[in-house]
Amino acid sequence: MSDQQIPSSADAAPQPDAQTASPTKRRWRVTRRRFLIGAGATGGVLALGIGLGLPVARLKIAESLEGGSGPPANHTVEPFAWFEITPENDVRLLVSKVEMGQGIHTSLAQIGAEELGVNLDELEVVQAGTHFGPDAGFGTGASNSISSVYTPLRQAAATLQHMLRLEAARRLVVAPDALTIRNKQFVVTGDPSRTLSFGAIVADVTEWEAPEEDVPLKAERDFQIIGQPIHRVDIPAKVTGTAVYGYDMRVDGMLYGAMARPPTIEATMQAAWPLTARAMDGVEAIVTDESSNFAGVVATSRATARAAVDAMQVDWRIGKRWQQAEIEALVQVGDRGGVIIQKEGDAPGVAAGAVSHQAEYRSPLAVQTALEPQAALADVRPDRVVIWASTQAQAAVQSAVADALGVDPAIVEVTPTYLGGGFGRKLAIEAATEAARLSQAAGKPVHVGWDRTESLRYGYFRPPTHSRLAATLDDQGRITSMEHKQASGDVAFPFFPPVLASIMGADFGAYRGATIRYAIPNRQTTAWRSKLPLRTGWWRGLGLLANTFAIESFMDELAFQVGEDALAFRLRHLGDDFFGRRMAAVLERAAEMANWGGTLPDGHARGLAICSDVDTVVAQVAEVSVVQETGQIRVHKVSAAMDCGLTINPDGAAAQVQGAIMWGVGSA
Repeated sequence: MSDQQIPSSADAAPQPDAQTASPTKRRWRVTRRRFLIGAGATGGVLALGIGLGLPVARLKIAESLEGGSGPPANHTVEPFAWFEITPENDVRLLVSKVEMGQGIHTSLAQIGAEELGVNLDELEVVQAGTHFGPDAGFGTGASNSISSVYTPLRQAAATLQHMLRLEAARRLVVAPDALTIRNKQFVVTGDPSRTLSFGAIVADVTEWEAPEEDVPLKAERDFQIIGQPIHRVDIPAKVTGTAVYGYDMRVDGMLYGAMARPPTIEATMQAAWPLTARAMDGVEAIVTDESSNFAGVVATSRATARAAVDAMQVDWRIGKRWQQAEIEALVQVGDRGGVIIQKEGDAPGVAAGAVSHQAEYRSPLAVQTALEPQAALADVRPDRVVIWASTQAQAAVQSAVADALGVDPAIVEVTPTYLGGGFGRKLAIEAATEAARLSQAAGKPVHVGWDRTESLRYGYFRPPTHSRLAATLDDQGRITSMEHKQASGDVAFPFFPPVLASIMGADFGAYRGATIRYAIPNRQTTAWRSKLPLRTGWWRGLGLLANTFAIESFMDELAFQVGEDALAFRLRHLGDDFFGRRMAAVLERAAEMANWGGTLPDGHARGLAICSDVDTVVAQVAEVSVVQETGQIRVHKVSAAMDCGLTINPDGAAAQVQGAIMWGVGSA
């Protein structure tokens, strides 16, 4: 990412003019079928939104409980996505989900275009900000963007098409089923000269009514767009260099900011002396606030800002100097306590005094290392705050900036840019609040972009984990009981109201993937929450990686103990239900791809593992070798089989698997 001016592009994430007024917020009327019909916009525009639903309602309740006010009776009506049709015959899908390389905008476009009856290139996906477009909700993460909106988005698109079709039929004086859709217009079957475009339909209608009953959806066998391997819609802009990332954002008259960073985890600022820095050429403003550990410089270039920070004298109270080994030692399962998150049968009782095998596993701290570091541009004015940021959670940025500046969140406008990788790290964007405070002091737009060192040292980390597993085996080598005790630092709790941690006891992000999915009659999983002296949080897959590593390694050890092939041992412990059959199918497919049991070169070996998450099952076989002289592990081939149900975009799904393999190998 460079400091050069980046040209704008229609293909890039939308960048509202920093000098223009904010668009008027749309008002919504809720229909009986829980859709929202937009109002308050320019006349002739039809907007149909999809309601917030249960997940956001739950968050609103959690926030209310934290404030001591009890669950709310209702909350602001805002959709999480909406379709928009203009008199100019533009068809748009406005979404709050951000594009960070996972292809979400392409898949959402496929879903919407399928039911709306338009071609993929006729539907424009628009990235929403906090001041225009849908409610940001939980942001983009947790692998639920498609699964959470698939059916509601289809229903909204089908309903919108139905509303347009009825109005077109009325005007053309034909039956609704006598119309087909071509090039964003309705065409009378048998008389192609009689047409009516979507734009012409909405131009003269001021009041719309949604149907009372659900509109039928397409059968999967009739899909023309869903299920097709579509190239991502954001690729042209990224290949040609016109895509705008947070690190690339520029506006006229902007300055650059840099921050002084604490030397240790527990360091607190005692005082700062900016005289030397203030005397440097190009320095425009300096902000120091010992109460919030804040010392920053605004300058005409990024290099000057960083040089001024280096020249600033800051007195830090160091606190304890933590070593990584000390931090990881704090994460420990116990013999008592913990939160039972899975219990079938009586695993502890069966295992008492008769444990056949037990083992412990640990995973270390890790950092997300997105290609693009933290970056944001802020323009703070007396009555309006404009933020552009590489963020997975624009609503969280809005709230954090408002708190930092002491202003009403309603005047803070956050627009997400493209993200150069997210992986959970960009669910919190400290650079946005830093840029906002510096812009407020300088009276001009300020861009803050972290360097690689800052990204590695001063973000939040994947927490260390500890797992202890114990199992009993009968004389046939079958597992009769298995117990998994799991401990971790926080993953999800830092991003939710503290009352949630008090109620749940164990972090649901940390124990993701910790339950035992094999068909063992007695199984129990208990989770411990470990409090750590440093910030921890989201990391791709949450706790799934560490917990899968522990359980699958333990299964390998049990197979070795009974002298059975690792694949056969796993298959023998799968249930005969639908889920068990899915697990067996991907295991067998991955093994077939890898030629499991076939001849290997000298010094090579194969290993396999399986996991499930968000109703998806994945099995992988890795072929590896060890360089005897150095002990270096080489991965020669990874074969992966995945069952994720209906695949919206096979090309995108394959890319996700490939990326996950690279992350897994890199983490190992």
